[in-house]
Amino acid sequence: MNDRAPAPGGLALIQALVNTLDLESGADALDSAEGRAPFGLAPGAEVAAARELREALRVACLAHAGHGPHAPAPPLGQLLAAAPLLVTVSAEDGSAGLAPAEPSSLTSRVAAAIAEAVTAGTWARLKACEAGDCHWAYYDRSPAGRSRWCDMGVCGSRAKMRAYRARKSPRGGP
Repeated sequence: MNDRAPAPGGLALIQALVNTLDLESGADALDSAEGRAPFGLAPGAEVAAARELREALRVACLAHAGHGPHAPAPPLGQLLAAAPLLVTVSAEDGSAGLAPAEPSSLTSRVAAAIAEAVTAGTWARLKACEAGDCHWAYYDRSPAGRSRWCDMGVCGSRAKMRAYRARKSPRGGP
């Protein structure tokens, strides 16, 4: 939907999952085999669980941008509680990390990606667009971390034009 670079590391998985639903058109990539393939999802219960996870992640991304939930969604922490992580330690250099206990589980991979991002200090920079008909996930690379839209040329321009029209309207509205 926009030309921003993908989020770094494991956040790219989360960004891709959140962006499988186009709120404006209602198109859901998880409805097709091609859309499910990047996440290793089989049709049925796995897709339903992925949709629940997607919307809980969208709520977290909206919160990172300072916005409330767009719709009711299960608490993300509750969904991630079912995704155990393993501590791994490298024999070569002793470095430690977290890995999904079930690598085939999307929820476990998301939990590992969030843990990695929290450690790296990047989790809060994964945000959802302010536009109510968009809420596309994007990684905020701005120096101050205050981006508001997934794409300034589309969502940002629309918001600014609406604000301009509201100011110029004799009634103060559209």
